[in-house]
Amino acid sequence: MLRSVFLEKRILPSGLRFSVTGVLGRAPALGSEANIPFGSIEVREKRTHFLIPPFECAGKLFSCKQLFSTCSNVENLSVREIQELLDAASIDYRDCIEKKELVQRLESHKDNLPRHLKRHLSKALRHYDSNGDFQVPPPHPPSELYNQRGLLPEEQNTVSMFKRCAPSVVNITSMASARLSPFAMDETQVPAGTGSGVVWDADGHIVTNFHVIQKASTCAITFSNNVTREARVVGTEPDKDLAVLRLANRSQDTLSPRLVARTQDKLTPIMVGSSQMLEVGQSVFAIGNPFGLDQTLTSGLVSGLGRQVKGVTGRVIRDVVQTDAAINPGNSGGPLLDSQGRLIGINTMIYSPSGASVGVGFAIPSDTVRRVVNQIVRHGRVIRPSLGLMIFDDRVSRQLGLRGVLIQSVLPGSGSDDAGLLGTRKHPSTGELILGDEIEAVGGQIVCTKEDLIAAIEVFNVGDLVLLGIRRANKSLDINVRLKHAAAE
Repeated sequence: MLRSVFLEKRILPSGLRFSVTGVLGRAPALGSEANIPFGSIEVREKRTHFLIPPFECAGKLFSCKQLFSTCSNVENLSVREIQELLDAASIDYRDCIEKKELVQRLESHKDNLPRHLKRHLSKALRHYDSNGDFQVPPPHPPSELYNQRGLLPEEQNTVSMFKRCAPSVVNITSMASARLSPFAMDETQVPAGTGSGVVWDADGHIVTNFHVIQKASTCAITFSNNVTREARVVGTEPDKDLAVLRLANRSQDTLSPRLVARTQDKLTPIMVGSSQMLEVGQSVFAIGNPFGLDQTLTSGLVSGLGRQVKGVTGRVIRDVVQTDAAINPGNSGGPLLDSQGRLIGINTMIYSPSGASVGVGFAIPSDTVRRVVNQIVRHGRVIRPSLGLMIFDDRVSRQLGLRGVLIQSVLPGSGSDDAGLLGTRKHPSTGELILGDEIEAVGGQIVCTKEDLIAAIEVFNVGDLVLLGIRRANKSLDINVRLKHAAAE
C-alpha cells in the first residue's frame, strides 16, 4: 500500500509538474475537483485539500511538506537562479559581485515583492520541470487592448521602453588639448570624437567604450534634455573596450556649473539585466548617437551568442553578443536593450567595409560589463586574478605536439608556486630540458591556447580556489590553486 502525505489548507502553484513512481503528470487548475490516474495511483484535488503521494523532484523523493521546507533557503539557489528571480522581480543587482551579495539583495526585498511573485517566492522558491530545470513564474501578461492612438501592444511596449530608457542614454564628446595655431601659448579643448554612453548609477558614473574616450583629457556629457555636463575618466579596461567616467561636481564643472545640482537630482540609471539568459532570435534595441543624430532608436534580433572579436588592444573579447540592430558610428558605448528596457550589452563595433551598418553589430555582454564596471567603481581599476605563471607561445606547444598550455616558469610566492606547479627547466646533472606542466583544463573547462587560459581565469575572483587539470610526465593530475592579485606577483 502506498504512503501519502495529507496537506491541509496548502495550495500548490497551478501547473506544477511532478512525477509519481516515474510517471509524469500536471496538476489541474486550482478550485476544481478532478481525479487523474497515474498508473495505479490517483491524485484527488479540492480547493485547499490535496492528497498527494511522495513525488520525485530533481532525482530526489520529496513529500509536499519537505518541498516547502527545503525550498525556503535562498542560499541553496545557484547564482543564475538568483539572478533570474531578481530579474523577474525587477530588482537591481548591478553592484553585486559575489553570490552572498545577490542572496542579501533577494532576502532584503522578499517582503516588498509584487503579490504575484511573492506568493511563489515566499512558499516555494524552486520549481522544477520534468528535466529538473528552474522555472521562474511568468510576469503578468501585457494588456491586449489598443491604446487611444491605435498602437499595437508590441508598438506600445517599444514606445514606453524608449521613453523610460532615453534619459539613461547620453552623448559623449571627447575633448583633447590642442593649440589652435603654431604661435598660440595656451592649449584649447577641442572635440576629438563622439560616442554614446549609459548612466550607471545615481553617483554620476557613466559607462562607455574605451575607444570613445581613448584620446580624451575630459569629456562633455549631453543628456536627453540637452543639458551638458563635464566628466572625467575614473578607470578603463582597454582589453574589454570599456571605460567608466564620472560627472564633475559643482566646483570642477566648467561647462554648466549652475546645472550640476539640478542634473544630479534627475539622473536615471539604466536597468541592468543578465546576458547569460539571452536567446538567439529575441528582440533587442539600440539607442545612441549615430552620425550626430542624438537619441536614435533602432531594433533587431540577437543574431548570435558567444562570438569572439578583436578589441582595440588586439586582445580577443569573448562571449560577445551579435545583433542585426543598426549600429553606426556614434553608437559606440551605447546600450543594447531587451524588450523590457534592461541593459544586455554595450555596443562596441560593427563589421562593415563601408563603415555603415550592414546588419552585423557586436555588443559586450552585460555580465562582463557589470564585473568590470563594479571593480573600476570600487577600486579605480580592474582587479585581475592570476595564477602567477609564464606561458610559452601557442606555437611552441603545437610544435611539441601538446594539446594544452605549457608552463614556462612559475613566479615565486604565487598561488601556482604554493600548489607545486612546475615550469620548464634543465636537469641539474645532464642539462637535459625537462618540460613543465601542461595545463589542459581550468575549473572543468578545456583550455587549448593562452587566450583560453586567460579567459577561463578572469571569471574568477582574487582568493578563489581553482581546480587545474594538468599533465605531468604523461600522467594526469588535478591540482587546486589559490588565485592571487596579479599586481602583487
